[in-house]
Amino acid sequence: MSSPWDLLWLFFIFSSLQPIIARALMTISRRRLLALIAARRNATVITMIHRQETISLLGIPLARYIDIDDAESVLRAIRETPSGQTIEIILHTPGGLVLAASQIARALSDHDGRVVAVVPHYAMSGGTLIALAADEIQLDRHAALGPVDPQLGQYAARSLVEVASIPGRHDDQTLLLADVARKALRQVNLTVQKLLEKHMDPVRAKELAELLSTGVWTHDHALMASDLEQLGLPVKVGVPTEERELMDLYPQPRGRQASVEYVPSPHVPVPPSRGTRGGR
Repeated sequence: MSSPWDLLWLFFIFSSLQPIIARALMTISRRRLLALIAARRNATVITMIHRQETISLLGIPLARYIDIDDAESVLRAIRETPSGQTIEIILHTPGGLVLAASQIARALSDHDGRVVAVVPHYAMSGGTLIALAADEIQLDRHAALGPVDPQLGQYAARSLVEVASIPGRHDDQTLLLADVARKALRQVNLTVQKLLEKHMDPVRAKELAELLSTGVWTHDHALMASDLEQLGLPVKVGVPTEERELMDLYPQPRGRQASVEYVPSPHVPVPPSRGTRGGR
């Protein structure tokens, strides 16, 4: 007969294993759905989903964004895709390093085959840069891309240039940052222009690159499907069901309370309650 201590130990063992098992099952489910999407699209499917945009470790905020490790993995997937094979990249990201995003975007642009970017909710900054390399951008009517103007730390490069151009004396740090900002603006502008020339004439590509990369809007400005269509980008409104389902397999960190909940309206009408008869 098991003692209470044995049962307590078993409880602790199962409790410690539960997150590992749940994570493994979630990974298996993702792999199955990715394989299904790849088979239905006849494409190599790549995901870049930074679902946990803001997490915390011991009270220290950590951020998920496009980094060099992401670039290395995506470039490997592109290299292993046969010539002529379609690539579908599913993006959900706040952006990240210009270097990493530029590497991915140029590799997709150079791929000998069709490239489709799918944006279920948002792909800002570096995510937009990657989407610009696609032959088609599939997104919901209210999903968003954004400007790709470079940021130097907490400041927009365009703002640093504008501040330095104001008459008067400026400290050395402001002038140095403004010099770096000019270079960053020019470099990103040329990268975007090269990506866009694959889909439109050079004159229009230059105009659109100027609009997207030079700080005309704030960096978090949402460019939705209607805006992107007016800009002449190869947009298709609507995200396939499988890609939507895939997003559910990238949950928020454990322990975080969901801030939004909803209850779908019932399919079967609820019968009206019967009134009570009054006493005689």
